[in-house]
Amino acid sequence: MEEQRVPGPWWRHGPPWWNRRDEEERRARLPWPSTLLMTAFVLIGSQFAGHAQDGHRAQLDVFARVLLLVACGLLLWRLRRPVLVASGTAATATVYLGAGYPYGPVLLTVAVGCFSAVVTGHRRAAWGAVAVLWAGRLLTAHWLYRWLPPSTDRAASWYQELVVATWVVAIVALSELARVRREQWARERAERAQAARRRADEERLRIARELHDVLAHSISVINVQAGVGLALLDSDPEQARGALTTIKAASKEALGEVRQVLATLRAPGEAPRAPAPGLDRLPELVEQAASAGLTVATETEGASVSLPPGTDLAAFRIVQEALTNVVRHSGSRHARVLVSRTEGALRLRVDDDGPATGADAGGSGNGLAGMRERAAALGGTIEAGPRDDGGFRVLAVLPLRAEEDR
Repeated sequence: MEEQRVPGPWWRHGPPWWNRRDEEERRARLPWPSTLLMTAFVLIGSQFAGHAQDGHRAQLDVFARVLLLVACGLLLWRLRRPVLVASGTAATATVYLGAGYPYGPVLLTVAVGCFSAVVTGHRRAAWGAVAVLWAGRLLTAHWLYRWLPPSTDRAASWYQELVVATWVVAIVALSELARVRREQWARERAERAQAARRRADEERLRIARELHDVLAHSISVINVQAGVGLALLDSDPEQARGALTTIKAASKEALGEVRQVLATLRAPGEAPRAPAPGLDRLPELVEQAASAGLTVATETEGASVSLPPGTDLAAFRIVQEALTNVVRHSGSRHARVLVSRTEGALRLRVDDDGPATGADAGGSGNGLAGMRERAAALGGTIEAGPRDDGGFRVLAVLPLRAEEDR
């Protein structure tokens, strides 16, 4: 699943390339372009620094340029071996400065190496490298300068050390900020991926519920009518023909609803070609139940209000599943459906007089679980169980205001 980019400034959610390129892939590639650019800058900048410090520091020679190339070359492995690069650049810069060569861009290689180490989580290694470089700098600038080239070198001023310390603190602070941002981007990417997986799981569960409700109801009707047709095939062909007609209509309707559900898998995000069923199709449920030998009495209380699509579909499926369970699991051939609309909630009650004809009174676990999931998704509740006077009752309460505010 491709990760979705979150709109907003790149410093909040990561640069544009951050989510498209895998971390391991970036580490596997040596950063040649940036390293070559850095090498050119260090060599040219050191040459200018040598001219500017002529007479105060030693002239650049072959050894100095080798040290500069070594420091820059180490940066090629800053993504793969950040600890080695941080330590290597610091050691190389220490030797370079200890030999009396001009101050200049060589310190930039240490900054880049330590920055990469901090960003990749090797903070102690980066701080250790900076400490080694700084300690070497203090020793050579305030004590060993007497025995090291150039002979005209003098002790550095402590004001200069304060400037160096400020730059070191700035580099460390910038590195820590980059590390924190990087970890934050990683957490956000993980949270977005988890949210995407959760949405996919919820969509699969929704489709599974739809298929279960459609198929369970239709197959129950077909099963009952098939039994009637087989029983009356020889004695009453006309009534058997009616059962077969009911089977054909039920299977056709089931196929249509299954196609509509599966179409969301093939073309996610597109508007459905047919409207989702709602309580306006309650008479169809009553007719289908009648064709399966179940007499259903319906009653409506409260003002007729327009229901949100999600609530309307859930209410239809709950009544459908409850009637299906009566057909499959109840010995009663009579059921009552009460639809009560109030200002803040929709109440659905389905009763039958029982008794249960199987081990599962009121239905199997999947059907009841599906009804509870539909109600819970809307902030509602489902109560299902035997009544004190016999029979079985399903009572659903679906809030209306919470759904309308979504």
